[in-house]
Amino acid sequence: MIVGEVAPGLETVRDAFERCFSDLGETGASFAAILDGRVVVDLRGGDGIRRDSLVNVYSVTKPMAACCVLVLVDRGALSLEDAVSRHWPEFAQAGKRGVTVRQLLSHQAGLVALREPHPTGAMFDWARICELLAAEAPWWEPGTAHGEHALFYGHLCGELVRRIDGRTLGTFWREEVAEPWSLDFVIGLRADEQARAVDLTGVLPAAEDEEGLYARAVGNPPCLRDMAVVNGERWRAAEIPAVNGHGNALAVARFYAGLLAGGELDGVRLLSPGIVETMTAGEMTGPDLVFEDEVTWGLGVIVDSDGYGMGGLGGSLGWADPRLGLAEAYVTRSMRDHARSEAMDAAMRAALA
Repeated sequence: MIVGEVAPGLETVRDAFERCFSDLGETGASFAAILDGRVVVDLRGGDGIRRDSLVNVYSVTKPMAACCVLVLVDRGALSLEDAVSRHWPEFAQAGKRGVTVRQLLSHQAGLVALREPHPTGAMFDWARICELLAAEAPWWEPGTAHGEHALFYGHLCGELVRRIDGRTLGTFWREEVAEPWSLDFVIGLRADEQARAVDLTGVLPAAEDEEGLYARAVGNPPCLRDMAVVNGERWRAAEIPAVNGHGNALAVARFYAGLLAGGELDGVRLLSPGIVETMTAGEMTGPDLVFEDEVTWGLGVIVDSDGYGMGGLGGSLGWADPRLGLAEAYVTRSMRDHARSEAMDAAMRAALA
């Protein structure tokens, strides 16, 4: 059953959401859209999806991780042009002394994979993963190319936050962004939040080339495609801020509405308009060496002619279109492709045309 509200004139968006279930294999999802600061769509449906459900959205988490660093940049605690090693001295190993914060945030640092295999359990040891990343050599010369730091982006951002602020990224996010902006989005679930978490369903296909950079980037340690891992309490309680944020569509859409408003939401300013512009302007356009698509990476977000945002493995999406004043999000528990979020985006744009 589909429940929720749509503003007058957007009834076709509800129809599109229903077709995600009838035609595109959806089993449980939420979709929200905020237009010029006003919620115009808030829909949910399917197995186990309630208003307060928390769903693992994979890489949709990455802009939230970047936002934490950018809050500190805005406060003057560090600069985008600083060497990462200025704040994290061990990071200077293996040819990374000159890697800047800007390069790290825009996926240019080259730390997309660990060369030596590690067990799933390593992913739950923050200090160990950061130690390994500090010692790892880049897969390309930093600043010359980009590729999504699929599994470790959150550790790179989070260790910077920890070294400068003292708090973990999940705690910083909760206290400095999620609570001030009333976002029901969590990185590291508490016991009461675990009770609201919804299991992911479906099977995510393995990489075709198990020796390629993509397979290395998402499969070591092996965790992302293992439903027994990502549906477990240990995963949900951990802070793995590249890929294990939990939330719902309204929370993700509200985050992007705050960015669209220049860093202010409901009268609470967290970022300056200038830092939001820098985040979303785009740093480099070219082939992503991990995913092999041509993209423009900003600071934590993908940028294109329709705006900026980030999708996640399995089909979730958060997006903002400044031209339309539209912030939207699709959050799913059913691991498939992005046909559903693309259909909802197309429906919103058609309804607003």
